[in-house]
Amino acid sequence: MKNKLIILTGPSCIGKSPLEKALAKLYPELRQTLHKLILFNDRPPRPGEKDGQDYHFRTTQELNQLSRDPGYLVMDVRGDLQALEMAYLKDILNSKNAFFEGNPYVAANLLNHSLLHDIPKMSIYLSPLSKAEIMELKDPERKVNLEHFVTEVMRRKQIRRKTRQKVEMSQNDLQDVEKRASSAYRELKMAWQFEYVIPNHDGEDSDNWEMFYYPVGDARKTLLAFVEFLKGKVPDIAEQWDKELI
Repeated sequence: MKNKLIILTGPSCIGKSPLEKALAKLYPELRQTLHKLILFNDRPPRPGEKDGQDYHFRTTQELNQLSRDPGYLVMDVRGDLQALEMAYLKDILNSKNAFFEGNPYVAANLLNHSLLHDIPKMSIYLSPLSKAEIMELKDPERKVNLEHFVTEVMRRKQIRRKTRQKVEMSQNDLQDVEKRASSAYRELKMAWQFEYVIPNHDGEDSDNWEMFYYPVGDARKTLLAFVEFLKGKVPDIAEQWDKELI
């Protein structure tokens, strides 16, 4: 099978990182077929991040210079400049699948940019709600504001994740929670662009990924679905959304 650029995306706290960790722990042979895509970024490293491992951290001036080089795809991602070296991507694809795990704005650039038009891709979006749940919530008789509903779902996930990581949350933590939660609905409206959507209620706030060593609940279903994708199959829980859904 021809190697692909595999894109895994979804709102912050939806479960992308624990999914990757669970894959490495329980299906190492499949994880070894994926080479993590490391992008350039002009923001400073966050605590724990390492240059060359999480991103190639460069100055804004350097990334602006790369934007004039046809060998680089440069993206403005909500105020941060990020870039991908095309030769690096093609070198990966000579031997492995290239793997991007990250936010939908970068993912959509990788999916739709003209420089990547000829690159084979598989794109998967993790959603906090299923298509059936969204359609039910949109029923006028329910009188639900879908944007507010999604924001509250993701706000609670973010708070649970933060409280698991820290005993107390600072004002900066609360602002970060609100920023990420308020972005979730806009990001969910992007899901239709991706080839498949996997509903996953067990985000990074859930114990179902690691508490029992083996994932359980939706964490298990999501992991097994991703494994099926990597084996060239389409899992039963995979959905395809149209633009009018949200």
